[in-house]
Amino acid sequence: MLGAVIFDFDGVITDSEILHLEAFNRVLAQYSVEITTEDYYKDYLGLTDLECFKALADEGGLNVDTEEIENLVKGKNEIFEETVKTDSRIIDGVRSVLDMLKGNEIRMAICSGALLAEIELILKQAQLRHFFKVIVSADQIRKGKPDPEGLLLSLQKLNQGRQNRISADECVVIEDSHWGLEAAKAAGMHTIAVTNTYGAEQLGMAEKIVRRLDELMISDLQQLCT
Repeated sequence: MLGAVIFDFDGVITDSEILHLEAFNRVLAQYSVEITTEDYYKDYLGLTDLECFKALADEGGLNVDTEEIENLVKGKNEIFEETVKTDSRIIDGVRSVLDMLKGNEIRMAICSGALLAEIELILKQAQLRHFFKVIVSADQIRKGKPDPEGLLLSLQKLNQGRQNRISADECVVIEDSHWGLEAAKAAGMHTIAVTNTYGAEQLGMAEKIVRRLDELMISDLQQLCT
């Protein structure tokens, strides 16, 4: 039985990855470091901001200490928040799917490597915050995707105060990257991939692949959980 749908955020609900990349590069400019679009989508997309800066430092391209990395994360977040105040970039088809799930009394959560302040700001700007019972962000976990920690915490929070608990195999996770799909598989949850960021050939481990979220019917999600 379908109990809950857990959404990734960037690349599924909002097309804000290019805004993240621009914010990264603006704070990295002082170190004469730039992440190319190709490298960002290939190597860094599934990482939290902290993990991204640490990876750059570990690779030798960014010569900074732990305190400087924390300042970079803060600076990048400030730039991103200023940008999304005027450009939330909600992806076409999202609102109709959220309405469909709400109409069928399906609980919804977000599990994302983005910071909570970023997620809340975009949802508030787009008037979508009320759809989501739970939001799990990079601030609340130690390991990002493909580790299942965030998804398992999302399920735990969805079950708080419930007598009839939702099990992992009653959850459908909607993702746009193989990192997220791997995390969902590791959590024992069902998977749908949307080709907003990567092509179908790179998302083949998903149980269902769609081009747009509004292609989905409630029966599609229910079938995955039968």
